[in-house]
Amino acid sequence: MIERARKRLSKRAKRGFRGYPLATVALYGPDDRTATKLTVGIVPAEHVDVTELKRWFLEGADIRNDAGITEEVLAFITAAGARSVVMTDKIIGCPHEEGIDYQGPTCPVCPFWAGRDRWSGERSHWCPR
Repeated sequence: MIERARKRLSKRAKRGFRGYPLATVALYGPDDRTATKLTVGIVPAEHVDVTELKRWFLEGADIRNDAGITEEVLAFITAAGARSVVMTDKIIGCPHEEGIDYQGPTCPVCPFWAGRDRWSGERSHWCPR
């Protein structure tokens, strides 16, 4: 079941840009191995900010392995009428939000991400801690 849902989402992303609305799918986690948060943003047109944003959370397990959440994501994307899907191929940062879950440049709950580039996962030359 999970493989079918995951394949459907990946297939939508692999089709490439087919116009707007565009759905952006991103994964976040306490480290680069376990995704505990998944977000989907809907961009209705070029040069327009995200108009719809939905977040899913799963503590203690990898959200990528939850068929129910993947089905909800697909339903949200379909309901928004997204013609294109852009999806990260890896976890791109901490699931906590600066200014909402914590104050300052680094999350105290996710030390793995302190001083790391969220796109490459590599340590920066500086560490803000």
